[in-house]
Amino acid sequence: MTTKTALFVIGVFELTASAALAQNKPETPSASTKFDAKLYGFVELDGISDSTRSFNDGAGNAGIARSGTLAGDHARLQSSIRNSRFGIKLSGPSSDDIKTSAMLEMDFFGNQPPNASEAAFFNNPTMRVRHAMLKLETPFVDVLAGQYWELFGWQSYFHPNTVEIQGVPGQVYSRTTQLRLSHTFKTEPVNVELAVAAARPLSRDTALPDGQGGLRLMLNGWKGLHTSGATGTAIDALAIGVSGLVRQFKVVEFSDKPQAERTKGGAGLSIDALVPLIPATDKQRGNALTLTASFVKGAGIADEYTGLTGGIGFPALPNPSAASPAPTYTPNIDPGLVTYGQNGALHAIEWQSFIAGLQYYLPPSGSVWVSANVSQMKSGNIASWGDHTKVFTDSLWADGNLFWDINAAMRAGAEYAYFQQKYADDQKVHNHRVQLSAFYIF
Repeated sequence: MTTKTALFVIGVFELTASAALAQNKPETPSASTKFDAKLYGFVELDGISDSTRSFNDGAGNAGIARSGTLAGDHARLQSSIRNSRFGIKLSGPSSDDIKTSAMLEMDFFGNQPPNASEAAFFNNPTMRVRHAMLKLETPFVDVLAGQYWELFGWQSYFHPNTVEIQGVPGQVYSRTTQLRLSHTFKTEPVNVELAVAAARPLSRDTALPDGQGGLRLMLNGWKGLHTSGATGTAIDALAIGVSGLVRQFKVVEFSDKPQAERTKGGAGLSIDALVPLIPATDKQRGNALTLTASFVKGAGIADEYTGLTGGIGFPALPNPSAASPAPTYTPNIDPGLVTYGQNGALHAIEWQSFIAGLQYYLPPSGSVWVSANVSQMKSGNIASWGDHTKVFTDSLWADGNLFWDINAAMRAGAEYAYFQQKYADDQKVHNHRVQLSAFYIF
């Protein structure tokens, strides 16, 4: 979006607000009908070298190619601008008791045809919606409606600092459409926030929304410097969050001509923390040290992680006759969440994850800093139903990062990351990633 386009959009909002004001004057002089618009985002260039051919530019939780295969024994080099993004934040009209706002944010990780060329994939990527939400704030309750970070994990407050495109292995990183109600009890030393949300079900055939809820405690007098992802640097308060989700799956029975469905429940718990070990302020950023950590446990929660299936799918239907074509089962749910066992029972895939990171900002200014992260994941039951040469039961990921703020807008970063997964047949596979990135943040 060019500057002229941004100015045009802002002008349209102001003209619209002026027209509304002329027709309907506010009843109280404290009310304002002016719309404020803020353009934000960043331009990003990533150069990525992998020791295997397992991942695209965003690795997520995809499976690592097995040793002894072409993909597992050969390297890959990628250059991408797809993680660049832009958004518009709108605020107003507002009064003394009510505040209204909205957000629309896009990036370039949209779906492309499976036969798209590499030139099309990287040079002409598809735009997609990240956030599209509206918010109403009142003294009694705040209402958020639209697509936004999920309440589960209190995203994105506890996200780690890494050059790598998020979400990284073992990191809860998810957005969805939702209706959320929340209220923050504010005092000078402590804020306590309570929230509940009805979120989009993982399968529309479930006919019930997911339920999410959480509590977050923030100590206002204990703050530190925290960069979420690679670009979101802020002074954040020490916080501890607890959140959970409950959901139901209704999956068509394991048949080529299903006449019924099977029901299975899913649930998850997330405990998160952000701790400024060495506090910081806006005026004193150097020598700041901040810890982020998250522990998650649940079943049927693979969608809360980026690209996680563990390699599990649905089994093939038995073929009663070799002379006839094999029957085909068509599930009505995305892979990785549930699967059928040999007895026809529906099972939710279990996952447990832990991720922790440290970020240290060098004195005197904090414009140069280093960070390191480590994560582990484990599934206690995926091996019971998946092909042992295709599903992984454990993953380990660790990285180290160096950042430099060249000026107020330009940032550079470098990362080394190590990926390890263990397949159900006990083979361990590895990938080494080196990434160099440049960001222009506006």
